[in-house]
Amino acid sequence: MKKNIFKSFKYAAEGIVTTFRSERNMKIHCVMMCLVIIAGFVFRISIAEWVTCIILFAAVIAAELINTAIEAVIDMVMPEKNIYAKTAKDAAAGAVLVLAAASAVIGLIIFIPKFLSLIL
Repeated sequence: MKKNIFKSFKYAAEGIVTTFRSERNMKIHCVMMCLVIIAGFVFRISIAEWVTCIILFAAVIAAELINTAIEAVIDMVMPEKNIYAKTAKDAAAGAVLVLAAASAVIGLIIFIPKFLSLIL
């Protein structure tokens, strides 16, 4: 039983690493996450704001992983161009975009007042 659990974690980690290495957008999400973490320490955000940021980090990274999985499966089963495959891939990418945009807006809501308080 323990071997299976450890293997599951190993495979999950491999999926994250593979996606990070192969997907430009995953790298962008991770860079943005690091910048937000730095800003969080600099601006001393509250526990509730940290929790919000962590949930959003996880959601965006998870969405990117799911998008990558969907794209990989579609490429495997439908290597030739197909309008339905394109629709599925575009919809999955669109879902990540919606989540990332909402996360950015929430980040601005958290950080703009803190930044303005420094300069005003």
